[in-house]
Amino acid sequence: MKKYDVVILTDKRYVTPKQVTNYIQNVLDEDNYVKIALENQGLKVIRLSWDDATFDWSTTKYILFRTTWDYFDRFTEFSIWLNNVSKQTILLNSEKIIRWNIDKHYLQDLQQNGVSICESYFIEKETQITLNELSKMYRLTDFVIKPCISGAARHTYKITSENLTEHEEIFSKLIAEEAMIIQPFQYNIVEKGEISLMVMNGKFTHAVLKRAKSGDFRVQDDFGGSVHNYTPTPEEIAFAENAVKACIELPIYARVDVFTDNSGNLAIAELELIEPELWFRNHPAAANELAKGIKELMRN
Repeated sequence: MKKYDVVILTDKRYVTPKQVTNYIQNVLDEDNYVKIALENQGLKVIRLSWDDATFDWSTTKYILFRTTWDYFDRFTEFSIWLNNVSKQTILLNSEKIIRWNIDKHYLQDLQQNGVSICESYFIEKETQITLNELSKMYRLTDFVIKPCISGAARHTYKITSENLTEHEEIFSKLIAEEAMIIQPFQYNIVEKGEISLMVMNGKFTHAVLKRAKSGDFRVQDDFGGSVHNYTPTPEEIAFAENAVKACIELPIYARVDVFTDNSGNLAIAELELIEPELWFRNHPAAANELAKGIKELMRN
């Protein structure tokens, strides 16, 4: 017999925080919506940091990734842990889909499966090339660079003809250590924002619109971005659900970030399957849908 049905994963900063800012309160509230929803399904639940060395991971049926927001800063350690824990219990989403989604090369797979993505060029680790050469190669004037394994806009830079030279050094250091992705700057993300559509068990539940603060292009609230309730069109909902179906396996939860690209078409900015913010506080019923899906897994 397993001691727990589900462990909700966070990172150690959010287990018992000494200071509770508005940001941290949102983290606690989000995880609590999930915990209550799972408990309402009759499941025994505990919330732990993913790197808790005192916990026996074999004593839970499932591990649910939620606010593990330090994994990309500790990726080597996280990867080893992920390999070990996947042999002891069932991961939601699965290790297979996590490893696929961690690396932005997954965008190529989506594109091959008929999903429109942001125009993207991948520069592999240790490639001997400069930003100036890349801008000429792909005929880019304004573009964005970021690591293929990243989060919270880590090392994400907007490059223009005016600042290209000053970013050559940081790009040279980054490409020596990790693969990078280059994308033409998407003006509609600044003008119209980016839509995040939440999908539980393959079905759309709710959406938000994220907007960058004035003078910035990053919509994350870490950089002053704002979040607004949003009612998507049927086309946007179908696009998000089809993107989730195009994954290598159906995830139990997903956040599909979409925008209108420079050609006026809907496109994927990111498909978040590991530890996305899902804004349950805007739509608590979605946590119930997630919990029902997990309960159904246990029946099968």
